[in-house]
Amino acid sequence: MPDTPDNQGLGIRLVAGLGNPGREYEGTRHNIGFAVLDLLAQRLGVRFSKESKWDAWVAKTARSGSDLSLLKPTTFMNLSGESVGEYARFYRIPSTAALIVMDDVSLPLGTLRLRRDGGSGGQNGLKSVFIHFGTEQVPRLRVGIGGAHSADRAGSDLSSHVLSRFHPDERKQAEEAISRAADAALCVIDQGIGCAMNLYNALPSTLQPKQP
Repeated sequence: MPDTPDNQGLGIRLVAGLGNPGREYEGTRHNIGFAVLDLLAQRLGVRFSKESKWDAWVAKTARSGSDLSLLKPTTFMNLSGESVGEYARFYRIPSTAALIVMDDVSLPLGTLRLRRDGGSGGQNGLKSVFIHFGTEQVPRLRVGIGGAHSADRAGSDLSSHVLSRFHPDERKQAEEAISRAADAALCVIDQGIGCAMNLYNALPSTLQPKQP
């Protein structure tokens, strides 16, 4: 099948969610990529196991006629590419067949943004992935975590924000965003990133569709 805008994304073989390992980081804004992968694994009926060879938690299944790996690096956010890149090289997964899921402080809470390629937008985990793939042609799913105004703060303040947990009045919206992000990832896998972008980038978060 030719790689056209309508089918690009079919053949996704790796979905990697970015975050920080350890109980102290569970539930933080910066770990929303991990949360999406946990829900995605649940929906696919698979469980993660720790694989030290890859410095990651890994789950494997089949979807849309091909093998699919879910990966949560344990290298900490800023070194995510070490795990993702090594795993992809070993299994000969090209950058265009890997979907990276991560938080984005510049997007309002609950907003999703799918892209085929482009810059990192200051997300250090994604920067690391680019370095280890040697290209920015890496599909990515950004999940807004709120606090766009924090991007203009000093680094220490921004770090505190992304490592904070959602406020009680944000939790329902955060849970809905995680659910929609898992839907979007499945849509990329099953229908291609072009279709998923049309569905999940264009509509207000309250109207974004559910994946069957």
